[in-house]
Amino acid sequence: MEYIEQSFEVKFAYKVFFTNHIFDPSNLTIAAFLDSRADKDITKKLLIILDGGVLKHHPQLEQQITTYFQAVKGFQLIPEIIVIAGGEAVKNDEPLFYKLVDAIDHHGIDRHSFVIGIGGGSVLDLVGYVAAVSHRGIKHIRIPTTVLSQNDSGVGVKNGINYKGKKNFLGTFAPPVAVFNDAELLTTLDPRDWRAGISEAVKVALIKDASFFSWLETNAAALVAGNMPVMQELIYRCAALHMAHIGGAGDPFESGSSRPLDFGHWSAHKLEQLTHFSLRHGEAVSIGIAVDSVYSYLLGWIDEAAMTRIVTLLVQLQLPIYHPLLEMQDGKISPVIAGLEEFREHLGGRLTISLLRAIGKGEEVHEMDLDLLQQAVATCAQWNTTAS
Repeated sequence: MEYIEQSFEVKFAYKVFFTNHIFDPSNLTIAAFLDSRADKDITKKLLIILDGGVLKHHPQLEQQITTYFQAVKGFQLIPEIIVIAGGEAVKNDEPLFYKLVDAIDHHGIDRHSFVIGIGGGSVLDLVGYVAAVSHRGIKHIRIPTTVLSQNDSGVGVKNGINYKGKKNFLGTFAPPVAVFNDAELLTTLDPRDWRAGISEAVKVALIKDASFFSWLETNAAALVAGNMPVMQELIYRCAALHMAHIGGAGDPFESGSSRPLDFGHWSAHKLEQLTHFSLRHGEAVSIGIAVDSVYSYLLGWIDEAAMTRIVTLLVQLQLPIYHPLLEMQDGKISPVIAGLEEFREHLGGRLTISLLRAIGKGEEVHEMDLDLLQQAVATCAQWNTTAS
């Protein structure tokens, strides 16, 4: 049998910048980056898609953006800054997806242009997906505006929207060309959103870095109190661990079933769906971390002291560790636990769940003991009652 085989590699590289007051005329962080991408023969277009929740708290932002980019040579800012609602609802809004694709078409945004998303993780997921599927891939820049998007989702390579209630069912692996984390944009966050983003730091510390977990314990009170320098350090360390994993795991586009960065997420995704996304993603992840940490203890993988440290930290961070939907309903298996099969499909075949061998060391399993899971849920429920 005759055949022709082709094999090639595509190199991806991008930087995450940490700055403050990003659209102040004296801040040249974005301007310098764009200058490095300028072409003397082409004027490149910039299309801004802005989270309406961010604009509400920073009403001067549109004018600041317009003024800033007027001074950047070689680029043309599309005058219409597209403002969309923030939050998970945008990922369930199919007409909005097509509206943004139409905007790219209407404004002539081509593969030399840049789409810039400014907002929380949901907005960035949507904008990245729109850019990735338009013209088979338009370059996109992310400016995350929440703790969770600055330390985790916004610095990764995933984009997507929900479909029929299934989280991230439609999506792409399309890295941004750059990410700009602006600490100033965090100053107006609701305390609930501020705290919810910390759960992803707990997650990555538990599976990657025991010293970072100890740092979180030491600084829990300062984080809850809104200490910005401490939060900036958390974001930097968490983002660095996240990016090191993407570059060093050998599977940045997750072609296999391994998902160590999804520790605590198998139940979190289902909890978000079942609560109609009234639970923040970070809050659902916190619950998932608690359940899977207790489950790891019940397996004999971590000792009681480690389990106690984990759950205690989550409580100190004022993050949830339990939800009634984890319990059996009308004598039937919990709808969250029933979601294991859906998670297996999301992974692409074999169920792969990250658990803990120690604080700072994750390990994967391919099956879950449902009786032990119910015991873990019961333990979290009891702990939640005590914490309350």
